Amino acid sequence: MQTTTKDTPGETLVIPLFELVVYPQTQTKFGVDRTTGDLILKAEGTTGAAHAVALTVRSGVRASELTAGSLYRTGNLLEVVHVEPSDDGYIICAEVVERVTALAIMEREGRFYTTYRSLPDEQDIEKELQERILADIKLTIHETSSRFSGSEHFTRPIDSMDSIDQVLGFVMPFLPVSVEEKQALLEISSVRQRYITFLELLIRTRDTIAIRMEMAKKVSDRVGKSNREAMLREQMRVIREELGEEDGPAADSGYRERIGQSTMPEDVKKKALSELRKLETGGPQNHESSVIRNWLDLLLDLPWTTEEKKSIDIKEARKVLESHHNGLAKVKERIIQHLAVMKLKKEKQGSILLFSGPPGTGKTSLGKSIAEALGRKYVRISLGGVRDEAEIRGHRRTYVGALPGRIIQGIRKAGTQNPVFVLDEIDKLASSYAGDPASALLEVLDPEQNSTFSDHYLEVPYDLSDVLFIATANTLATIPAPLLDRMEQIPISGYTKNEKFAIAKDHLIPAVLAEHGLDADTLRFDDEATKMIIDKYTREAGVRWLRKQLAKAARYVSEKIVEGETEKPFTITVENLGTVLGRELIRQEVIRKEPVPGVVTGLAWTPVGGEILFIEETFMPGTGKLTLTGQLGDVMKESATISLSLIRSRLAGQQTGFDFMTSDIHIHVPSGATPKDGPSAGVTLFTALASLITGKTADPELAMTGEITLSGSVLPVGGIKEKVLAAHRAGIKKVILPRENLRDLEDVPEDVRADLAFVPVESVEDVLREALGITLSRTLGRHPANSAVPVQDL
Repeated sequence: MQTTTKDTPGETLVIPLFELVVYPQTQTKFGVDRTTGDLILKAEGTTGAAHAVALTVRSGVRASELTAGSLYRTGNLLEVVHVEPSDDGYIICAEVVERVTALAIMEREGRFYTTYRSLPDEQDIEKELQERILADIKLTIHETSSRFSGSEHFTRPIDSMDSIDQVLGFVMPFLPVSVEEKQALLEISSVRQRYITFLELLIRTRDTIAIRMEMAKKVSDRVGKSNREAMLREQMRVIREELGEEDGPAADSGYRERIGQSTMPEDVKKKALSELRKLETGGPQNHESSVIRNWLDLLLDLPWTTEEKKSIDIKEARKVLESHHNGLAKVKERIIQHLAVMKLKKEKQGSILLFSGPPGTGKTSLGKSIAEALGRKYVRISLGGVRDEAEIRGHRRTYVGALPGRIIQGIRKAGTQNPVFVLDEIDKLASSYAGDPASALLEVLDPEQNSTFSDHYLEVPYDLSDVLFIATANTLATIPAPLLDRMEQIPISGYTKNEKFAIAKDHLIPAVLAEHGLDADTLRFDDEATKMIIDKYTREAGVRWLRKQLAKAARYVSEKIVEGETEKPFTITVENLGTVLGRELIRQEVIRKEPVPGVVTGLAWTPVGGEILFIEETFMPGTGKLTLTGQLGDVMKESATISLSLIRSRLAGQQTGFDFMTSDIHIHVPSGATPKDGPSAGVTLFTALASLITGKTADPELAMTGEITLSGSVLPVGGIKEKVLAAHRAGIKKVILPRENLRDLEDVPEDVRADLAFVPVESVEDVLREALGITLSRTLGRHPANSAVPVQDL
């Protein structure tokens, strides 16, 4: 900040710096009083650039004692970059222009002014030496900073600096050296000597810090261990007195009696008594005492023998299952059979049940119903996202915060050795560096091994053979094969529309009314409205989303009743359903109205039930290329290629007028954003190609499923129940399916089977005859070698 007055032309304002020395090629920030700040702002407004000379004040001088003699003569010319108001003045951000020496310092009105001349640096250092010194400087700074945690924030900017002056200006404010030494470094004109002196200061600081830390450690180690222990003991004694707790061995004396009265096996008692002796002889200062107490508490809380078992009442169990769950006839029958085997084997079950199916189908609640039917305690743990083996087997007691695994914790919580133990979401287990929890479950779910289950925290065998384990999963694809092999799969495919309606009336609506403070006298659901909610507002195999929609209706009515805008009872009907729940959420696929060549209806399985799927095909001039779109997986792509080869071979003897070599074929499956794959679309792809090439159309009320082979055979597929339900929901009247899948129709509800006609097929010739009315000889497309032609004629 260059200031010029009539009396003193050329004088420059001096800014005193207390305990601060700045260096060339750096920026600095400091505070000034309000008067000085006003002078700087005035100079900026006059000249456009404010300059000032920064001179460091000698150490020990206070602001009230400041004189011209208190200032060092060597300083820096600053150019003010930014002025920011503060509570007691201004904050100045400035950039160092050059090193200067003050020629004369004058004082007027409490401010110092000076005339100055530049002090150019003596450039006497080679580039190679400068680079070596810079490397040594950075290395020394890293060695010093490594002794302190969080030093990365300090060293990271230094690593990116390529100038010693930048590093010097950045580091010097933090070095524990005197103002005199910092000022002496600034006054060195030789660049070589200044850099070497800076490196020497860094080395000295590093060594000083190392010596001080070493001495502090030695002093700390020399503090008597007995003195510290005595102090801690006294503190513990006072704390126990304040809390009214007993001290030392007296507090642990009850363990021996409890161990003696426990029903744990003898080898476990020996282990417990051994740990108790460590606790009793270790004294209050024993750092393992809390760990031993926690372990003994767990050991004594665990049930070691099974109480007198309640006889299984099969009729009562059937009654409980029927009252809690609508539908699922085969599932409930399988559960009853399992309970019957348990009754005959005195409850030593020989298999682990796995309920697999879409969300919301009642897998977890089935486990709770089984517990109620057996009169046992119910325990549930969720395995979704578990990726640490210690979650199953527990941590070893050597770790800080060690805990037993979830299995042992569940048994401890149940308080009995034979609870119904539900392992929820077993398909969501993950593996990581901490181990594979799925592998740890192999011992838990093996009836031949779990009688001596070993938990790392417990360290003694525990008998899990009386526990009835039930696992649930949405899909079997992510469960490792060895673990899946230990469980008996009971698939739960989902509910039909009629079953959902019964569940809503018998279970969901009463539960929702109770949750919202309503009853049948305040809110009623018309049957047709309930069916419309199922059809138009939910699309799932289970009933979880159905419950949410019923709850949404209950909230709407609750608001109207509280505000006095409706009379009781409020009845939800088809007419007012749109007002209550908003627009329909589900667009159900329905049959096409008009048949189109190249378009055939297929059936697909999804995790939330079945769907109908349209296969669309067209052709255009080209070179015989096959194009597939619609996010098809590898299996469906292979089915499309097989279908094209079959069509070319089977229709080779027919006059279709279609030239495969000059036409491109495009196959598309709508809803292209949704990935599709699976071995059940071969029949549909083949029929659509035949329809496209021959120009014949398939009945819109006809749907089909099945896989094909290159020889023309139709293979069975899965998910028949879900696919048939989807066909029935969409208005399909006839279904083509592999002959071997006829036995799967037993799983389809009788009312659905009565509305549909099923056509079993064994080959693609059967499919074409039924779908398009095309009759093919099975010899078409065979290799010439199969023809009865004399050898000599060949």
